[in-house]
Amino acid sequence: MANPVLNSKTFAAPGTATGVETMTIEGTVNKTGILLFLVVATACWMWTQTYNAVDPDAAMPWMWGGVLGGLAVGIATRFKPQWAPVTAPLYAALEGLALGGISAWYAAAYPGILIQAVSLTFITLFVMLLAYRSGLVRATPAFRKVIGIAMSAILLYYLVVLGMSLFGVGTAWFYGGGTLGIGISLLITGVAAFRMILDFDLIEQGVQQGAPKAMEWYGAFALVVGLIWLYLEILRLLGRLRRR
Repeated sequence: MANPVLNSKTFAAPGTATGVETMTIEGTVNKTGILLFLVVATACWMWTQTYNAVDPDAAMPWMWGGVLGGLAVGIATRFKPQWAPVTAPLYAALEGLALGGISAWYAAAYPGILIQAVSLTFITLFVMLLAYRSGLVRATPAFRKVIGIAMSAILLYYLVVLGMSLFGVGTAWFYGGGTLGIGISLLITGVAAFRMILDFDLIEQGVQQGAPKAMEWYGAFALVVGLIWLYLEILRLLGRLRRR
């Protein structure tokens, strides 16, 4: 489970036949920009429905539709990468609805937090890309294994906390601003940041292997999934720090 979206078989089918366009870094970057635009567009619409709304609860169905719909489309894209030219934009639009509602809640509770979260997210992206391109951090088998174990542990942690909350067990240490909660949040944010190294590496592999042009959408989808996770973890971390 080194990466919930990309794996070594993602780009296995080459597209090197004569006259067939293949995947490029530039094409993947362009499509990532399109997906981010869709995320921001629907998030801004959701924001207007939530932040200054007379009845914020009226926007909840849209937000939960984004959460559940994005999850379903994301899973479908994971198992059917060839659908990415259609499902990746749909995923981005749905996730924007979810992010708009979540961001509005944090902004109302902690003024100024969104600028900090967005800035830190893209600074982290730039630093990770620089570290990867310079060779400072490499996607070695050992690195993949460590990230895979860490992500499996994080998934188990989320499931345990969810199960505890469903059965009425106190989870204030998870949501609060205590030292333990902040420490765990820092660790998860770090894993989310370093996971992006695997995205960069496998996209580069796809280009080198001559993957079909349509796989640019899948590579872009993977990066957006990573950025959304990183943004949410940074937002959660900043919220905890504000609560101290």
